[in-house]
Amino acid sequence: MLAGAVALGVDLSGPQVDQLVRFAGLLVRWNAVHNLTAISSPAGMLSQHLLDSLAILRPLVTIFGEKRCSVLDVGSGGGLPGIPLAIAQPHWHVTVVDKVQKKVAFLTQTKLELGLANLDCLHARVEDLRTPPFDLIVSRAFSSLADFVHVSAHLLAPGGWWAAMKGVRPDDELDGLTRAMPDVRVVDVVKLAVPRLDAERHLILLQRH
Repeated sequence: MLAGAVALGVDLSGPQVDQLVRFAGLLVRWNAVHNLTAISSPAGMLSQHLLDSLAILRPLVTIFGEKRCSVLDVGSGGGLPGIPLAIAQPHWHVTVVDKVQKKVAFLTQTKLELGLANLDCLHARVEDLRTPPFDLIVSRAFSSLADFVHVSAHLLAPGGWWAAMKGVRPDDELDGLTRAMPDVRVVDVVKLAVPRLDAERHLILLQRH
């Protein structure tokens, strides 16, 4: 875990590494009963979930620096990337939301067991959510870019950012987004290199014009 984080340029303390390892253990245990993710092996959890989530951290820290930041993880599922972000950035306040009750039960249990005071867990459809706006809205394998922006636009703070995690570069989705939502601009498409993962990963960074 620590070697993978170092390769990503993410500085983790011993307690943070311990929290991430405990999170992976909870995910494996709950997944056996509740089918939270298709990936069930500990090695797969490490590369395809934890390191995959941490890989977006450096581009986000480049944007926000060390300031406090409110983050919404849309369709969080098993808490990815929201819980790794909450662990790695304790000065960020992260809200994870999912429409499936059993997934929110897992997220809530994880918050309690790991003592994540900077994490909130909500059971809701994102389009129905009414909260104060967020500086950053993230998603991982949630939907098309246009749908992601459409359902969460009312939750983005002025000057805020969307960050969508994708596999291969989604050129068709990018074209569809610019046609459907001319008020949204693609700021950057960041190619990510995830340790132990032989697959393409990209982070799409968006803002309003």
